[in-house]
Amino acid sequence: MDAQVKSVSHALAIMRHLASGQPQTLSEVARACALSPSTCLALLRTLSAERVLVAATGKRYALAPAWHENVTQWADPQAQVVAAAQPLLAKLARTLEAPVGLWRVVPRERLQLVALGESKAPTRIHMAIGQRQPIGGGATGRALAAAQRLDERAVAARFAAVRWESPLDLETYRRQIMDAARDGYAVDDRFGHAGVRSVAVVVVGAEPALCLSASFFADVALRWTLAAVGEQLKALGAELIDQSSARLKSVVE
Repeated sequence: MDAQVKSVSHALAIMRHLASGQPQTLSEVARACALSPSTCLALLRTLSAERVLVAATGKRYALAPAWHENVTQWADPQAQVVAAAQPLLAKLARTLEAPVGLWRVVPRERLQLVALGESKAPTRIHMAIGQRQPIGGGATGRALAAAQRLDERAVAARFAAVRWESPLDLETYRRQIMDAARDGYAVDDRFGHAGVRSVAVVVVGAEPALCLSASFFADVALRWTLAAVGEQLKALGAELIDQSSARLKSVVE
């Protein structure tokens, strides 16, 4: 017998949704959580009365600060990966002598850098937490498309949304995605950013929405083959999943 109480499930869905982003209006929350406006409004008012939510500007709702961190850690497995990432990214960045980033899919078909291990080399590729790029761009875009098994139409749409710095045709882009599906890692060689070669993998074990990347100056000889870099990124992704699972278990317990 299914003893699930739908109103409780809907309330938790609202809390999870608001924990992962900015304050939102009634219509935005209702659309994201697949609720009717009247049902959503009743839940928002109840959660506000219980001080789980607070009012924000423009008739928007936000998760109360006292709830935000715990709800984010409990409800969002991706948040656990991000929380575990920083020291592991830094360690691999030192090994590779290159920046290692963790990217997350965000609204409007974008990828956002959410954690970064900095290279200690005197001359560095500049990256900043919070920066965004089109979802189809770079090695991350190819790795993600391969993991999501996009059809030709979706691949073409993502390709068209990127401003490539070196000439690249759609058929070559499709072949690179097929290579990523075969090898388990993707490569962008100066197409996305002039003078930069990058390798990326999707973090396996999470929904296909998190990617790891390592970026190198294209004219500098590497100590590692691109395949070896891909394997190290895959190992890092597996370690992130293990650590994030442990963190989530500790929160629940």
